[in-house]
Amino acid sequence: MLLEQLDALKISGVLKNSALAELQGKTIADDTGFTPPAPESFAEAKISEHLVESIVLKFLQNRGIASGRDISAQLCLPFRLLDEYLRNLKKEQLVSHKSSAPMQDYIYELTGTGWERAKRYREQSTYFGATPVTHDEWISSVQKQSLRAKAPGPEDLKRAVSDLVLPDKFFNQVGQAVASGKAMFLYGLPGNGKTSIAQRICSAFGKHIWIPRSLVYDGEIVRLYDPIVHVAAPPSDDPKIDHRWIKIVRPTVIAGGELTLDQLEMTVVGNSGVVEAPLQMKSNCGLLVIDDFGRQRCSPADLLNRWIVPLETAVDFLNLPSGKKICVPFEQMIVFSTNLAPRDLVDEAFLRRIPYKVEAPNPTDEQFLNVFKIMANKLGVEFDNETYEYMVQTHFIEKDRGFRYCHPRDLLMQVKTFCEFAGRPVEMTKETIDTAAENYFVSL
Repeated sequence: MLLEQLDALKISGVLKNSALAELQGKTIADDTGFTPPAPESFAEAKISEHLVESIVLKFLQNRGIASGRDISAQLCLPFRLLDEYLRNLKKEQLVSHKSSAPMQDYIYELTGTGWERAKRYREQSTYFGATPVTHDEWISSVQKQSLRAKAPGPEDLKRAVSDLVLPDKFFNQVGQAVASGKAMFLYGLPGNGKTSIAQRICSAFGKHIWIPRSLVYDGEIVRLYDPIVHVAAPPSDDPKIDHRWIKIVRPTVIAGGELTLDQLEMTVVGNSGVVEAPLQMKSNCGLLVIDDFGRQRCSPADLLNRWIVPLETAVDFLNLPSGKKICVPFEQMIVFSTNLAPRDLVDEAFLRRIPYKVEAPNPTDEQFLNVFKIMANKLGVEFDNETYEYMVQTHFIEKDRGFRYCHPRDLLMQVKTFCEFAGRPVEMTKETIDTAAENYFVSL
């Protein structure tokens, strides 16, 4: 089975012309050409009635009472599917009608038998959220929404970074990496916008994708949607959509110095029996940014050793708590952002697997002036050329201090704060610049 999944995933970088046809006309047009259609039956949803029963009973045990439509909304399944199923649960004396509800519905509660069965289900897993989606359905969606399905052009990238000032050479280098969708080292001195650029790249590929809220593997439920790292699009009540899926902004997942190797594996949430997907699963069809690479709790070599096969094959192998090994897509662009030179972090064998190494340079005199004027206008500080030349001479040239792209924003914010605190007009003067520089550069 793993080999079959691997073969399927190897072609995931190509969006076939038949991809939409495979959905047999059911798919509703979207940014990516993919939207999950609402199932007409449990069989079409590829879920077992046993799984539905466990979620319904645990939900009622937690909630006490709920209407059929409330249960339908909780499980993210059409009411027409749940209505008949709830009647069957009543026949089996697992639930009972407490009262009637509007629109030919009922208020349900657990019977004594239903309560005992829900208790047994909770011992295995406390999950009672959206009905999970199968692994194969998720893989198919990743193939259709992969970054490699769309190679962004210069105009796409320009729109994505339109609020940044980038040198032409740097823009072109980043553009080549983005067009390929492959891993990139983004390195250079701090303050030159590496993280800012990485955060914006993803929008060049299109705004939204669909992901399952959760997945199921032989009864083990894996939570994929994470409101901490995913940004949900405005919800839709369209009955043609499968609401077990959620539309999100194409993800940019950022992991900094807190990253550990454990976060790259399946983890069980406390005693709940619910499995949390690792970062690389959550970032599929988007970006995974390893910020400040080289300062994680794990060594750079350990991290890249963990990903050496996924970087080469675009698939990852993970172990579920039961011991079952599964093959999952590794379909994201990974950006290693670091203040250090790549050769100081890893050896040549690892560097070969990260095809793009792009340095974020210091701004030139002209670029620094341009950014300074832009930020002055944005912050409402009137630009003064004489004061600017004084600042460059006194606080940069005489101090042998290099320009950084962050300096205009940071210094002008200091100027603005000083003026507002002093109750005086917000303006560039030698005094306000000196004060800002003294505050900002004292330890730099």
